[in-house]
Amino acid sequence: MIEIPSDLHKDLLPIAFLLGNWAGAGVHDFPGSEKCNFGQEVTFSHDGRDFLEYHSHTWVLDADGNKVRPLESESGFWRIDAHRKVEVVMTRDDGVVEIWYGDLAAKQPQIDLVTDAVARTAASGPYTGGKRLYGYVKSDLMWVGEKQTPEVELRPYMSAHMKKVVTPEDVERWAKVLPDDMPDDGIAFFK
Repeated sequence: MIEIPSDLHKDLLPIAFLLGNWAGAGVHDFPGSEKCNFGQEVTFSHDGRDFLEYHSHTWVLDADGNKVRPLESESGFWRIDAHRKVEVVMTRDDGVVEIWYGDLAAKQPQIDLVTDAVARTAASGPYTGGKRLYGYVKSDLMWVGEKQTPEVELRPYMSAHMKKVVTPEDVERWAKVLPDDMPDDGIAFFK
């Protein structure tokens, strides 16, 4: 379910599907790095201004799905203009700052991004750019990232499938807007 907050800046309506807390898992595989399954938590939030605030944390999972150690963290700001052009400024824990540009697809909640600028600290590893695809599919958020370095051509390196995290506050808010004539048994919903 996509909820649109009443105080959401009007320019952000096309990307309101991103809002919320998301959690899921995915696969990380890039030459020179450990191939692993990872867990991920992502938050897209807003404060009424014309951008979404973004935070992502990933961690390596063991074979039983337990957290082993942090993998990557990133944060940033997402904007969209009247022509459905998306811009993202992102900072990563490995010392990389990126500017991404892309498009929101016509008639579907899908965003394609490509790096426009990359700045790296002396401590960061080699990285020259990337691509990302985010999609809202059957109420889930999915994404795939591609990256390139001077030694490795652009290739997929991470992808994840995430579910919206529901809080007790969400349930309470939804319960307040249920119709008064709800059936007593759940069977009536399927008739």
